[in-house]
Amino acid sequence: MTRYESAIDLEKIEAIDVHVHIEIDDHGHASLPTDLVEAAAKYFPADVGKPDLDAFAAYYRERRMAAVVFTVDSETQLGHPPISSAEIAEGAARNNDVLIPFGSVDPNKGAAALTEARRLIEDYGVRGFKFHPTVQGFDPSEERHFPLYAALQDAGVVALFHTGQTGIGAGMPGGRGFRLALSSPILLDAVAAEHPELQIIMAHPSVPWQEEALSVATHKHNTWIDLSGWSPKYFPEQLVRAANSYLKSRILFGSDFPLLTPDRWIRDVEQTALKPEVMPGIMKDNAARLLGLR
Repeated sequence: MTRYESAIDLEKIEAIDVHVHIEIDDHGHASLPTDLVEAAAKYFPADVGKPDLDAFAAYYRERRMAAVVFTVDSETQLGHPPISSAEIAEGAARNNDVLIPFGSVDPNKGAAALTEARRLIEDYGVRGFKFHPTVQGFDPSEERHFPLYAALQDAGVVALFHTGQTGIGAGMPGGRGFRLALSSPILLDAVAAEHPELQIIMAHPSVPWQEEALSVATHKHNTWIDLSGWSPKYFPEQLVRAANSYLKSRILFGSDFPLLTPDRWIRDVEQTALKPEVMPGIMKDNAARLLGLR
């Protein structure tokens, strides 16, 4: 076991991608069951294949970027064993010049999730945790999850929550039973209110709840927004206005790789009204501050 310690040199990188999915592990095990993988591919074709973790590192190293990498533990809802967050952390430790590991635990596992979160923090050095309320099947605002958030707050790690629409389950009967409302960003208002030192990333343009995300971020300054999962040319106008002004210090570059490549994101962002003067913060400086890299 190798505990992760960052060796990222901010002078040598040009961007930090805070949203990168590990979809297959070194043993060929996928993060989602086959039916969801096939349905998602029809809804949201990936720009590239499914690289392994070391290939991810090489990809980002070539582009002079760092990346936050993670999976999602949805075992209770999906009945599918997750990719090991411990192995992701060990792979990030091998590539600690460009990778930053986040863990994932299934909140529906209660005390076991709390124990696993502490193990990943203490033994493996993960710097945050990824949650997907719709796919994991939990309401993040329920108080039964607060001990988990309190542990993350005490450890000084980040909580990253999927918000808004998702392509996972789209087109399947009943959306495979997934409930989009669980990913409404307003549910994170209670989390931020009760855990004021916990830094929370609301992932993606939160369509159809973009105004909710902006309201939470405006009111709760321990919340951040990442710009992953959408080509920038489709960003809602109100999100662009906020990124250019009052939220510019808490907006983060994220791609959702491998579904959307950072190359495409950077190419398409040139078609937006994002101001050149806010881009250094969005691309690197805000994430470096959030993740304690400076």
